[in-house]
Parts: sequence; structure tokens; C-alpha cells
Amino acid sequence: MIPDTALIIVDVQNDFCEGGSLAVDGGTAVAKRIARRLDRATANGWAMVVATRDWHPPGLAGHFASGDDTPDFVDTWPPHCIENTPGAELHPALANKRIDEVFSKGTDDAAYSGFESRNHNGMSLGEYLHCHGITHVHICGIATSHCVKATALDAIAGGFHTRVLTDLIVGVTPDAASLALIALRDIGVELARSQP
Repeated sequence: MIPDTALIIVDVQNDFCEGGSLAVDGGTAVAKRIARRLDRATANGWAMVVATRDWHPPGLAGHFASGDDTPDFVDTWPPHCIENTPGAELHPALANKRIDEVFSKGTDDAAYSGFESRNHNGMSLGEYLHCHGITHVHICGIATSHCVKATALDAIAGGFHTRVLTDLIVGVTPDAASLALIALRDIGVELARSQP
């Protein structure tokens, strides 16, 4: 086990996987790959595994396209990950896997970074990791150019040594994902495959 390293699983939720309201092609496959990696984590895994999730109220103004407006997929989106609905739940592949804490974001406004999230006690992700002596984070999840990128940027800004696990992420498009990874690498994020 790596004593000072946490895995952050970003937004691996039903609405972001095939069949969901804001589905990313390959979301289900990446959920299953993360689940398999968690199964192999007992001997050489992480000190902590946390997950973030969008947990939006219905009709979130400024984030959901309203009325007959068409989402621009930059600032406005179709309704997704509505709190206490099946679409907001973590993907079933992660059921019964080790997840030590779940952090919710987007409860009041748009939020992309996992570091904008809080747990059920109101503690932020950054506070939680620091309180548990975490200095390194490995990041995986959905989607590379949006919430994965934002989480990695905030991890670096928060002083964490940050690695994005390139085999455990999926992007909305290959081009957007590639540009996001280049931007992350250029600010010091390590890009690497997860260990077998």
C-alpha cells in the first residue's frame, strides 16, 4: 500500500455513461476498468479511495439549459445527475468496491472540480485528504476535458503531487481529451497508466 496516496474517482455516474442523460461514449467501459483495478488494489493499492459525484438540484439555474433553450455544452447542459435519482448514482460496476468517502458537488451552482465537493459532514475534499496525511493523488474517471481536468488542476494548486491514470479516463472527444492531457502535463501533472 502507498501510505500517502489517494485515488480520486471523478464522476463515474450513470448519467455520464451510455444510456444516461449526458452520456460519454466509453463511460461504462471505463467504469468497469476502474472496478477491475480496485479489485487488484489490495496488495499494492492506495491508502484511500474517494469518489466525487455531481449532485444537482432540479432546475439548476445557469448550469442546465432552461425551458426550450438548447444546451451549448460549454456553460449549459441537459439536466443530469439530479440528486437522489438513479442517474446521479455511481455506476453499478463500482457497487461493493472499496470507496472510503463520497463527495458531492454542484449542489448550489455549476462545479467541475472534485475539490469543489463536500462529504456528508460538510468537509471539502482537500480538507479531508490533508487531514488524512495524503500528499499524492491519482485521478481517474469521466470526462477528461471537463471534471477530470478541473480536478487535476485544483489538485496541483492544492499542493498535491498529481497523477492522471490515462487508462482509467474517458473523454467526450479524442481531440478534447488530448488537449486536456497536454495542458495538464505542461503544468506538472504526471500522466501514467495504472499499475497492474
